[in-house]
Amino acid sequence: MKAVVRRGPALVVDTIADPVPSAGQVVVRTLCCGICGSDLHAVHGLDAMVELGKRSGEPGLIDPAADIVFGHEFCAEILDHGPGTDRRLKPGTRVVSLPVMPTASGMETVGYSNRFPGGFAETMLLAEPLLIEVPGGLSDAQAAMTEPFAVGEHAVAESDAGPDTVNLVVGCGPVGLAVIAALKARGLGPVIASDFSPARRRIAEAFGADVVIDPARENPHARWASYGVPVSRAERSVLAMSGQAGKRAIVFECVGVPGVIQSLVEAVPNGTQILVAGVCMQSDTIEPFLCINKAIELKFVLGYTPDEFAATLRHIADARIDVAPAITGTVPLDGVAGAFAALADPDQHCKILVTPQESH
Repeated sequence: MKAVVRRGPALVVDTIADPVPSAGQVVVRTLCCGICGSDLHAVHGLDAMVELGKRSGEPGLIDPAADIVFGHEFCAEILDHGPGTDRRLKPGTRVVSLPVMPTASGMETVGYSNRFPGGFAETMLLAEPLLIEVPGGLSDAQAAMTEPFAVGEHAVAESDAGPDTVNLVVGCGPVGLAVIAALKARGLGPVIASDFSPARRRIAEAFGADVVIDPARENPHARWASYGVPVSRAERSVLAMSGQAGKRAIVFECVGVPGVIQSLVEAVPNGTQILVAGVCMQSDTIEPFLCINKAIELKFVLGYTPDEFAATLRHIADARIDVAPAITGTVPLDGVAGAFAALADPDQHCKILVTPQESH
Protein backbone atom coordinates (compact mmCIF):
# COMPACT_ATOMS: atom_id res chain seq x y z
CA MET A 1 0.00 0.00 0.00
CA LYS A 2 0.99 3.65 -0.42
CA ALA A 3 1.84 5.64 2.70
CA VAL A 4 3.64 8.74 3.95
CA VAL A 5 6.52 7.45 6.04
CA ARG A 6 8.54 9.37 8.62
CA ARG A 7 12.05 8.20 7.80
CA GLY A 8 14.51 10.05 9.97
CA PRO A 9 13.48 13.72 10.01
CA ALA A 10 11.86 13.48 6.56
CA LEU A 11 8.42 12.55 5.23
CA VAL A 12 8.53 10.34 2.14
CA VAL A 13 5.80 8.70 0.08
CA ASP A 14 6.59 5.01 -0.25
CA THR A 15 5.02 1.61 -0.76
CA ILE A 16 4.89 -0.50 2.40
CA ALA A 17 3.45 -3.92 3.22
CA ASP A 18 -0.32 -4.28 3.36
CA PRO A 19 -1.45 -4.84 6.97
CA VAL A 20 -2.56 -8.34 8.00
CA PRO A 21 -5.00 -8.52 10.93
CA SER A 22 -4.33 -10.58 14.03
CA ALA A 23 -6.92 -11.70 16.56
CA GLY A 24 -9.44 -8.98 17.40
CA GLN A 25 -8.28 -6.66 14.62
CA VAL A 26 -9.94 -5.33 11.47
CA VAL A 27 -8.47 -3.96 8.25
CA VAL A 28 -9.85 -0.56 7.26
CA ARG A 29 -9.47 1.76 4.29
CA THR A 30 -8.49 5.26 5.41
CA LEU A 31 -10.98 7.79 4.07
CA CYS A 32 -9.76 10.94 5.79
CA CYS A 33 -7.16 11.79 8.44
CA GLY A 34 -6.26 15.07 10.13
CA ILE A 35 -2.74 16.38 10.66
CA CYS A 36 -2.23 16.98 14.38
CA GLY A 37 0.11 19.48 16.00
CA SER A 38 1.86 16.58 17.70
CA ASP A 39 2.61 15.16 14.22
CA LEU A 40 4.30 18.44 13.31
CA HIS A 41 6.46 18.25 16.44
CA ALA A 42 7.23 14.56 15.98
CA VAL A 43 8.84 14.91 12.55
CA HIS A 44 11.94 16.43 14.11
CA GLY A 45 11.27 15.82 17.81
CA LEU A 46 10.23 12.17 18.02
CA ASP A 47 13.38 11.16 19.93
CA ALA A 48 12.60 13.73 22.61
CA MET A 49 8.94 12.66 22.74
CA VAL A 50 9.92 9.02 23.26
CA GLU A 51 12.47 9.91 25.94
CA LEU A 52 9.99 12.09 27.82
CA GLY A 53 7.41 9.32 27.54
CA LYS A 54 9.82 6.85 29.17
CA ARG A 55 10.54 9.33 31.96
CA SER A 56 6.79 9.62 32.60
CA GLY A 57 6.42 5.84 32.93
CA GLU A 58 5.44 4.77 29.43
CA PRO A 59 6.92 1.46 28.23
CA GLY A 60 8.84 2.94 25.29
CA LEU A 61 7.48 0.81 22.46
CA ILE A 62 8.55 3.23 19.68
CA ASP A 63 11.92 3.12 17.93
CA PRO A 64 12.38 6.66 16.53
CA ALA A 65 15.07 5.42 14.14
CA ALA A 66 12.63 3.04 12.42
CA ASP A 67 9.87 3.93 9.96
CA ILE A 68 6.62 5.34 11.34
CA VAL A 69 3.42 6.31 9.56
CA PHE A 70 1.65 9.15 11.38
CA GLY A 71 -2.08 9.84 11.52
CA HIS A 72 -4.42 9.33 14.50
CA GLU A 73 -7.38 11.60 13.62
CA PHE A 74 -9.21 9.42 11.12
CA CYS A 75 -12.41 8.20 9.55
CA ALA A 76 -12.15 4.81 7.82
CA GLU A 77 -14.15 2.09 6.10
CA ILE A 78 -14.07 -1.55 7.19
CA LEU A 79 -12.57 -3.86 4.58
CA ASP A 80 -12.15 -7.19 6.39
CA HIS A 81 -12.09 -8.83 9.80
CA GLY A 82 -9.28 -10.79 11.39
CA PRO A 83 -9.63 -13.97 13.48
CA GLY A 84 -11.45 -13.78 16.79
CA THR A 85 -13.70 -10.89 15.81
CA ASP A 86 -17.47 -10.84 16.20
CA ARG A 87 -17.99 -8.99 12.89
CA ARG A 88 -20.67 -6.78 14.46
CA LEU A 89 -19.96 -4.11 11.83
CA LYS A 90 -20.02 -5.25 8.22
CA PRO A 91 -17.44 -4.45 5.52
CA GLY A 92 -18.24 -1.06 4.02
CA THR A 93 -19.23 0.45 7.39
CA ARG A 94 -17.60 3.80 8.10
CA VAL A 95 -16.00 4.01 11.53
CA VAL A 96 -13.94 6.13 13.88
CA SER A 97 -11.90 4.76 16.75
CA LEU A 98 -9.67 5.64 19.62
CA PRO A 99 -6.23 5.33 17.98
CA VAL A 100 -4.93 2.61 20.28
CA MET A 101 -4.12 -1.05 19.75
CA PRO A 102 -3.97 -3.52 22.67
CA THR A 103 -0.96 -5.84 22.34
CA ALA A 104 0.81 -8.37 24.54
CA SER A 105 3.51 -5.81 25.33
CA GLY A 106 1.09 -2.97 26.10
CA MET A 107 -1.12 -0.40 24.41
CA GLU A 108 0.36 1.01 21.22
CA THR A 109 -0.87 4.22 19.61
CA VAL A 110 -1.96 3.88 16.00
CA GLY A 111 0.06 6.51 14.14
CA TYR A 112 2.85 6.50 16.74
CA SER A 113 3.92 2.92 16.34
CA ASN A 114 6.45 1.02 14.25
CA ARG A 115 3.97 -1.84 13.91
CA PHE A 116 0.63 -0.07 13.38
CA PRO A 117 0.63 2.55 10.61
CA GLY A 118 -1.68 5.51 11.07
CA GLY A 119 -4.03 7.32 8.74
CA PHE A 120 -1.39 8.69 6.38
CA ALA A 121 -1.64 5.30 4.68
CA GLU A 122 -4.21 3.75 2.38
CA THR A 123 -5.15 1.04 4.91
CA MET A 124 -4.78 0.50 8.67
CA LEU A 125 -5.37 -2.05 11.39
CA LEU A 126 -7.78 -1.13 14.18
CA ALA A 127 -9.05 -2.92 17.30
CA GLU A 128 -12.60 -4.15 16.69
CA PRO A 129 -13.91 -3.46 20.25
CA LEU A 130 -12.99 0.22 19.91
CA LEU A 131 -14.79 0.89 16.61
CA ILE A 132 -17.71 3.32 16.55
CA GLU A 133 -19.97 3.49 13.50
CA VAL A 134 -20.17 6.93 11.89
CA PRO A 135 -23.76 8.26 11.73
CA GLY A 136 -25.08 8.37 8.18
CA GLY A 137 -25.43 12.14 7.95
CA LEU A 138 -21.79 12.91 8.65
CA SER A 139 -19.13 13.41 6.01
CA ASP A 140 -15.76 11.66 6.25
CA ALA A 141 -14.16 15.00 7.12
CA GLN A 142 -16.60 15.72 9.95
CA ALA A 143 -16.11 12.24 11.41
CA ALA A 144 -12.33 12.55 11.27
CA MET A 145 -12.55 15.60 13.54
CA THR A 146 -13.90 13.47 16.38
CA GLU A 147 -10.44 12.77 17.80
CA PRO A 148 -9.08 16.33 17.94
CA PHE A 149 -12.34 17.70 19.33
CA ALA A 150 -12.44 14.98 21.98
CA VAL A 151 -9.28 16.60 23.36
CA GLY A 152 -11.29 19.77 24.06
CA GLU A 153 -14.15 17.72 25.51
CA HIS A 154 -11.75 16.14 27.98
CA ALA A 155 -10.15 19.44 28.98
CA VAL A 156 -13.53 20.98 29.75
CA ALA A 157 -14.76 17.84 31.54
CA GLU A 158 -11.68 18.00 33.77
CA SER A 159 -12.29 21.67 34.58
CA ASP A 160 -14.68 23.33 37.00
CA ALA A 161 -16.28 25.33 34.18
CA GLY A 162 -19.94 25.90 34.92
CA PRO A 163 -22.66 28.54 35.19
CA ASP A 164 -20.66 30.58 37.73
CA THR A 165 -17.36 30.71 35.85
CA VAL A 166 -15.81 33.04 33.29
CA ASN A 167 -13.71 31.06 30.82
CA LEU A 168 -10.60 32.27 29.01
CA VAL A 169 -9.05 30.20 26.22
CA VAL A 170 -5.46 31.21 25.50
CA GLY A 171 -4.43 30.05 22.03
CA CYS A 172 -6.97 29.34 19.28
CA GLY A 173 -5.25 26.57 17.37
CA PRO A 174 -7.06 23.23 17.04
CA VAL A 175 -6.86 22.47 20.78
CA GLY A 176 -8.15 25.89 21.80
CA LEU A 177 -10.96 25.69 19.25
CA ALA A 178 -11.93 22.26 20.57
CA VAL A 179 -12.11 23.72 24.08
CA ILE A 180 -14.30 26.59 22.87
CA ALA A 181 -16.57 24.12 21.08
CA ALA A 182 -16.90 21.93 24.19
CA LEU A 183 -17.70 24.93 26.39
CA LYS A 184 -20.37 26.22 24.00
CA ALA A 185 -21.82 22.72 23.51
CA ARG A 186 -22.53 22.82 27.26
CA GLY A 187 -24.13 26.24 26.92
CA LEU A 188 -21.42 27.86 29.04
CA GLY A 189 -20.22 31.43 28.87
CA PRO A 190 -18.87 33.93 28.71
CA VAL A 191 -16.02 32.36 26.71
CA ILE A 192 -13.14 34.73 26.01
CA ALA A 193 -10.67 33.66 23.30
CA SER A 194 -7.19 35.15 22.89
CA ASP A 195 -4.80 34.66 19.98
CA PHE A 196 -2.29 36.77 18.04
CA SER A 197 -3.46 35.32 14.70
CA PRO A 198 -6.31 37.20 12.96
CA ALA A 199 -7.32 34.03 11.10
CA ARG A 200 -7.58 32.00 14.28
CA ARG A 201 -9.53 34.73 16.03
CA ARG A 202 -12.05 34.64 13.17
CA ILE A 203 -12.37 30.86 13.54
CA ALA A 204 -12.80 31.22 17.31
CA GLU A 205 -15.72 33.56 16.62
CA ALA A 206 -17.22 30.97 14.29
CA PHE A 207 -17.04 28.43 17.12
CA GLY A 208 -19.04 30.73 19.35
CA ALA A 209 -16.48 32.59 21.47
CA ASP A 210 -18.32 35.48 23.12
CA VAL A 211 -15.30 37.79 23.19
CA VAL A 212 -12.25 37.53 20.92
CA ILE A 213 -9.10 39.41 21.87
CA ASP A 214 -5.87 40.25 20.08
CA PRO A 215 -3.35 40.17 22.98
CA ALA A 216 -1.03 42.44 21.01
CA ARG A 217 -3.63 45.21 21.39
CA GLU A 218 -5.52 44.34 24.57
CA ASN A 219 -4.66 42.52 27.78
CA PRO A 220 -7.03 39.51 27.93
CA HIS A 221 -6.95 39.77 31.73
CA ALA A 222 -8.28 43.32 31.82
CA ARG A 223 -11.96 42.31 31.82
CA TRP A 224 -12.22 39.96 34.81
CA ALA A 225 -13.80 42.52 37.15
CA SER A 226 -16.37 43.54 34.53
CA TYR A 227 -17.57 39.92 34.43
CA GLY A 228 -17.95 39.70 38.21
CA VAL A 229 -14.68 37.92 38.97
CA PRO A 230 -12.95 39.29 42.10
CA VAL A 231 -9.32 39.80 41.15
CA SER A 232 -7.59 39.98 44.54
CA ARG A 233 -7.76 37.93 47.71
CA ALA A 234 -9.09 40.98 49.52
CA GLU A 235 -11.95 41.43 47.04
CA ARG A 236 -12.91 37.77 47.38
CA SER A 237 -12.78 38.03 51.18
CA VAL A 238 -15.06 41.08 51.20
CA LEU A 239 -17.59 39.24 49.04
CA ALA A 240 -17.42 36.19 51.30
CA MET A 241 -18.16 38.33 54.40
CA SER A 242 -21.34 39.55 52.71
CA GLY A 243 -22.39 36.01 51.83
CA GLN A 244 -21.41 36.23 48.17
CA ALA A 245 -18.81 34.32 46.18
CA GLY A 246 -18.46 36.13 42.89
CA LYS A 247 -17.59 34.27 39.74
CA ARG A 248 -14.46 32.16 39.26
CA ALA A 249 -11.95 32.43 36.45
CA ILE A 250 -11.17 29.26 34.47
CA VAL A 251 -8.25 29.56 32.06
CA PHE A 252 -7.35 26.99 29.38
CA GLU A 253 -3.71 27.20 28.30
CA CYS A 254 -3.66 25.86 24.72
CA VAL A 255 -0.33 27.20 23.47
CA GLY A 256 2.39 24.90 24.82
CA VAL A 257 5.26 27.40 24.66
CA PRO A 258 7.73 28.01 27.52
CA GLY A 259 6.79 31.03 29.61
CA VAL A 260 3.06 30.94 28.97
CA ILE A 261 2.13 29.20 32.23
CA GLN A 262 4.18 31.66 34.26
CA SER A 263 2.63 34.60 32.42
CA LEU A 264 -0.80 33.27 33.32
CA VAL A 265 0.17 32.67 36.95
CA GLU A 266 1.17 36.31 37.18
CA ALA A 267 -1.91 37.69 35.43
CA VAL A 268 -4.92 35.61 36.50
CA PRO A 269 -7.22 36.51 39.42
CA ASN A 270 -6.99 34.97 42.86
CA GLY A 271 -8.47 31.45 42.97
CA THR A 272 -8.20 30.79 39.23
CA GLN A 273 -8.13 27.27 37.87
CA ILE A 274 -5.62 26.91 35.02
CA LEU A 275 -6.05 23.89 32.74
CA VAL A 276 -2.86 23.19 30.80
CA ALA A 277 -3.77 21.51 27.50
CA GLY A 278 -0.92 22.92 25.41
CA VAL A 279 1.91 20.42 25.06
CA CYS A 280 5.25 22.03 25.91
CA MET A 281 8.22 19.71 25.43
CA GLN A 282 10.88 22.07 26.75
CA SER A 283 11.81 22.80 30.35
CA ASP A 284 9.81 25.66 31.81
CA THR A 285 9.88 27.79 34.95
CA ILE A 286 7.12 28.95 37.25
CA GLU A 287 7.21 30.73 40.61
CA PRO A 288 5.29 28.51 43.06
CA PHE A 289 4.98 31.32 45.62
CA LEU A 290 2.70 33.21 43.23
CA CYS A 291 0.52 30.12 42.82
CA ILE A 292 0.35 29.66 46.58
CA ASN A 293 -0.28 33.31 47.39
CA LYS A 294 -3.03 33.52 44.75
CA ALA A 295 -4.50 30.07 45.57
CA ILE A 296 -4.18 29.02 41.94
CA GLU A 297 -5.17 25.50 40.91
CA LEU A 298 -2.85 24.23 38.17
CA LYS A 299 -4.09 21.13 36.35
CA PHE A 300 -2.55 19.34 33.37
CA VAL A 301 -4.74 17.39 30.93
CA LEU A 302 -4.12 15.07 27.99
CA GLY A 303 -6.22 12.99 25.62
CA TYR A 304 -9.74 11.82 26.45
CA THR A 305 -11.70 8.85 27.77
CA PRO A 306 -13.65 6.43 25.53
CA ASP A 307 -16.89 7.99 26.76
CA GLU A 308 -15.66 11.51 25.91
CA PHE A 309 -14.61 10.32 22.45
CA ALA A 310 -18.07 8.84 21.79
CA ALA A 311 -19.79 11.94 23.20
CA THR A 312 -17.79 14.15 20.85
CA LEU A 313 -18.93 12.15 17.83
CA ARG A 314 -22.54 12.53 19.03
CA HIS A 315 -22.09 16.29 19.47
CA ILE A 316 -20.79 16.59 15.90
CA ALA A 317 -23.59 14.41 14.55
CA ASP A 318 -26.22 16.39 16.47
CA ALA A 319 -24.80 19.70 15.17
CA ARG A 320 -24.00 20.85 18.70
CA ILE A 321 -20.47 21.23 17.35
CA ASP A 322 -19.89 22.43 13.79
CA VAL A 323 -16.32 21.41 12.97
CA ALA A 324 -16.33 22.90 9.47
CA PRO A 325 -14.72 26.28 10.33
CA ALA A 326 -11.56 24.54 11.56
CA ILE A 327 -10.97 22.63 8.30
CA THR A 328 -8.88 24.81 6.00
CA GLY A 329 -7.55 22.34 3.43
CA THR A 330 -7.23 18.78 2.15
CA VAL A 331 -4.29 17.03 0.49
CA PRO A 332 -3.56 13.60 -1.00
CA LEU A 333 -0.63 11.57 0.32
CA ASP A 334 1.91 13.25 -1.93
CA GLY A 335 0.82 16.62 -0.57
CA VAL A 336 1.43 15.79 3.10
CA ALA A 337 5.00 17.12 3.34
CA GLY A 338 3.89 20.43 1.87
CA ALA A 339 0.92 20.55 4.26
CA PHE A 340 3.25 20.12 7.24
CA ALA A 341 5.18 23.18 6.04
CA ALA A 342 2.00 25.19 5.42
CA LEU A 343 0.71 24.51 8.94
CA ALA A 344 3.64 26.44 10.37
CA ASP A 345 1.76 29.63 9.42
CA PRO A 346 -1.34 30.01 11.66
CA ASP A 347 -2.82 32.62 9.32
CA GLN A 348 -2.63 30.20 6.38
CA HIS A 349 -4.13 27.02 7.84
CA CYS A 350 -5.75 25.57 10.94
CA LYS A 351 -6.52 21.91 10.19
CA ILE A 352 -5.51 20.10 7.00
CA LEU A 353 -7.04 16.71 6.25
CA VAL A 354 -5.28 13.95 4.34
CA THR A 355 -7.29 11.90 1.83
CA PRO A 356 -5.17 8.80 1.09
CA GLN A 357 -7.46 7.43 -1.61
CA GLU A 358 -6.96 10.53 -3.80
CA SER A 359 -3.94 11.49 -5.89
CA HIS A 360 -2.76 14.60 -7.75
